Amino acid sequence: MDPRAAAQAGPAAPTTETVRRTPRRAAIDVRANLTLLAVVTLATALQLFGLPILLREWGTAALVLIVPLVVLTPTHWGLIHEAIHGQLFAGRHRNEVVARALAIAFALPFDAVRFGHLMHHRFTREPFDRPDVLDGSRPLWQVRLAYYGRLLGGLYAGEVVLPLLAFAPANVARSLVSRAIGAEGAAGVDVQRLFASFAADSARRARIRRDWLFTLALFALAFYLYGTWWPVLAVTMYLRGVWLSIADNLPHHGVPLDEPGRSRNFRVARAWQGVLMNHHLHRLHHQHPTLPWTALLALERETRSDSSGSIEPAYFRSALRQFSGPGAIDAATTS
Repeated sequence: MDPRAAAQAGPAAPTTETVRRTPRRAAIDVRANLTLLAVVTLATALQLFGLPILLREWGTAALVLIVPLVVLTPTHWGLIHEAIHGQLFAGRHRNEVVARALAIAFALPFDAVRFGHLMHHRFTREPFDRPDVLDGSRPLWQVRLAYYGRLLGGLYAGEVVLPLLAFAPANVARSLVSRAIGAEGAAGVDVQRLFASFAADSARRARIRRDWLFTLALFALAFYLYGTWWPVLAVTMYLRGVWLSIADNLPHHGVPLDEPGRSRNFRVARAWQGVLMNHHLHRLHHQHPTLPWTALLALERETRSDSSGSIEPAYFRSALRQFSGPGAIDAATTS
């Protein structure tokens, strides 16, 4: 984890749970990370530059290649995620450079994504971080529209256009972010202040503007290469955005505030573990955020007896269960 970013995220919010955090160390599996990085790099090159050539040569038969491009979405994000926690490579600078390049290729603002993720770790399931919880102050139709819109790609779309705030005056950006985050909950004032400070930080705003211009140039070139096939690129990015949006809050959906790590682990077929970069073991990741993804399976086997024989829910079935809609949260455990 980036020590400066973690420090800027502020102190962890008080919770009613007790999480066992055992000091652990595990070596970064650089070979595994480089292998996945090579796969994602090739897939990105195929999506942006190779597929338009194949579409002109093969026609609609080339559309089948969209499937592996979409399937690799969690791997692409997983590499960025590992770098955010400093677990992709040993050097901090290399982590940031690679993650920033991967984020640009995914049209994500790296600085904002990194800050938001670290805040998510420190203030998990605080009011700003509960998209699945019913908001009784708003009409139900508005709540449902916002909820399903977020699930069906809205989260990703919001991240794509978020850099526009970096082009607005700093005081405007600060005001908009403060209003969006709110100050509810025991840690709400601190959370709001930290997000507002981030939105007004001149160095971060400059980096976000620069990265966004790189992203615009990259995708402008890609759309030009696709020519009349440009809807294929748009649909592919949308489908990848839907996957990212559905997976974002999945481990926390419906989780009471007194549940360990305020998150869940899931079971998934072995073939998916590498693709997901073990993100299905999300509770373990929250309890041990400095462990590399390759160490989580061994830790899960070691701590499996702690679950008292309970069976973890299935990852993909739980993803679909989110479409049942937002719900209430245990009022006895709210902050």
